[in-house]
Amino acid sequence: MLQTLSSTTPPVIESGNQTKTRARVSRDDRNTAGHPFVDKPRMSCRDVNVYYGDKKAINSVSIDIAENEVLAMIGPSGCGKSTFLRCLNRMNDTIAICRVDGTIKLDDQDIYDKKIDVVPLRAQVGMVFQKPNPFPKSIYENVAYGPRIHGLADAKTELDAIVERSLIKAGLWDEVKDRLDQPGTGLSGGQQQRLCIARAIAVGPEVILMDEPCSALDPIATATIEELISELKLQYTIVIVTHNMQQAARVSQRTAYFHLGDLLEVGQTDKLFTRPSHQLTEDYITGRFG
Repeated sequence: MLQTLSSTTPPVIESGNQTKTRARVSRDDRNTAGHPFVDKPRMSCRDVNVYYGDKKAINSVSIDIAENEVLAMIGPSGCGKSTFLRCLNRMNDTIAICRVDGTIKLDDQDIYDKKIDVVPLRAQVGMVFQKPNPFPKSIYENVAYGPRIHGLADAKTELDAIVERSLIKAGLWDEVKDRLDQPGTGLSGGQQQRLCIARAIAVGPEVILMDEPCSALDPIATATIEELISELKLQYTIVIVTHNMQQAARVSQRTAYFHLGDLLEVGQTDKLFTRPSHQLTEDYITGRFG
């Protein structure tokens, strides 16, 4: 259950038998509080800035993403969390006026190196979007498309195995195994989103990015996706953007709070929601703004 701070009670820390008020970072301090770095990161970001034309959207963000963790990115609308997420597999390259500088590494490889081919990169770092977007193809072809174009299967039997394995991992196989030739667009919203997750899994990613994956779903479908995320983190590194703080508390191990393009705080999810270090983090999670 998500715990929140009282609007009148400052965060506290316990030391022995004494409880003391813990100093908080002031609203005016735009530096990142908490613990943005880890010992063995799967992805490492340093001094990342993003510009849309002359407008700066992300301000010198530095953070690590650990292997086999779910990192939630939260913050008010327009804070830059989705923009930053799209930096992690160079989706912002598709926006003509967008410019990214700084360093983002996947397994020690700078993904913005000019020698990097973005097609295999986006297979390694897959994306699941806010609104389910299955291809206008059969359920089978939705999942088989990526492995086929990336040359991951030489024979039909290999492709069949990848499709089945991916749908099982996405928790969808039992629901669709007898109608794989039917259109993916004919599935329910929650099933379509799981199909999109299966499609991302099918090409063997290392990291899965999720941009508000449950915002268009009903509570039952949302609960199914959240259970799936908890299972997938055993095999993948997952970064999820969400406006739903209860969802962040349920599915993530670490949480990053963005505000007006700045990364203000990163920490263990339970600690950040109950004892944040930054005053603006406390303001947001207690509902003072956002």
